[in-house]
Amino acid sequence: MADEDEPVDEEAMMAEWEAMAAEDEEGGDGSGDDNEEMAAEWEAMADSDTDADDDDDSPSSGRVLDQDEIDSLLGFDGDADAGETTGIHALINSALVSYERLPMLDIIFDRMVRMMSTSLRNFTSDNIEVSLDNITSVRFGDYLNSIPLPAMLGVFRAEEWDNYGLMTIDSSLIYSIVDVLLGGRRGTAAMRIEGRPYTTIEQTLVERMISVVLKDMCGAFEPLSPVNFTFDRLETNPRFATIARPPNAAVLIKLRVDMEDRGGRLEVLFPYATLEPVRELLLQRFMGEKFGRDTIWETHLATELWRADVDLSAIMDEVSMSLGEVMNFEVGQTILFNKTPNDEVVLKCGEVPMVSGAIGRSGQHVAVMVRHTADRLTLDDEHMTGMS
Repeated sequence: MADEDEPVDEEAMMAEWEAMAAEDEEGGDGSGDDNEEMAAEWEAMADSDTDADDDDDSPSSGRVLDQDEIDSLLGFDGDADAGETTGIHALINSALVSYERLPMLDIIFDRMVRMMSTSLRNFTSDNIEVSLDNITSVRFGDYLNSIPLPAMLGVFRAEEWDNYGLMTIDSSLIYSIVDVLLGGRRGTAAMRIEGRPYTTIEQTLVERMISVVLKDMCGAFEPLSPVNFTFDRLETNPRFATIARPPNAAVLIKLRVDMEDRGGRLEVLFPYATLEPVRELLLQRFMGEKFGRDTIWETHLATELWRADVDLSAIMDEVSMSLGEVMNFEVGQTILFNKTPNDEVVLKCGEVPMVSGAIGRSGQHVAVMVRHTADRLTLDDEHMTGMS
């Protein structure tokens, strides 16, 4: 029944709305003219706002953004510098810990570059130049997705830090190293063969190069904190080289290896969890920096403390008395102690017992011969407390 009545209700409602509209149009006192004038005024205001927006070149609420404005808003503007991010992308990455808070990394990897230049020359018997491109902070998942394939990823372990790092060698450097080590002709670019996996010989030669680089990296970290980097495994699929969670922050070091007209890129990645054991050392601005400590003042203070004067009190015995007895003391009254002339007295500095010994006479002075030190006094006090 409800379905049959529904069209009738709609027709009645339409008729009612038409009647109301007719009444409004027939209303007296020029209300229709007022409505028309108000509508014309609103239209004129809308046109003026549109013209002002067009003159100022500012996007109005109804205008659609073009692709350049969308890229700028999202932070994918191609005109921006490579090291800078803007827009939403910058807001998302604002939680990343900047490597600039670890200034010692620049010194370490600058030292590593100099060591690699020498060791790789000895390894390949060729003229090799190693340069440091940049050091950046990235998220581990974003880095794995940005690795250009094919590539080799070497996973290494920091023994003392009990964590892992990642070393990526791109295809250009792989073919260049293989070509140089197997006696390729100098002056010609390494031939790159696509569509095939890396052979066992190529992987073995790259492992040897990674071992050389890891040895140099150990030497670079040695002045700061001795650490042993050991090769763990070699992967060609980034999915199998996961050593941290995708959102985790990491430090990425990009190196460039040039061999005359050949060469490629080598990248080292350290998750921040790996560098955590030496984070305090990496915060230094120069080697051996002391955070807020002044060794000269510490030495001076220690010297003056040894020269300080202190008061010693020789305590023969102590008795407990009521306040009434103390207030009734009289001249000539005798107070008895539980000590004999042969018992030891305790020398205290303030309330701290220092030594004990027998009291006696040395010339015109009363003297104490030390028999026990503070350690023995502490043990005796603990023993007496346990007995009580």
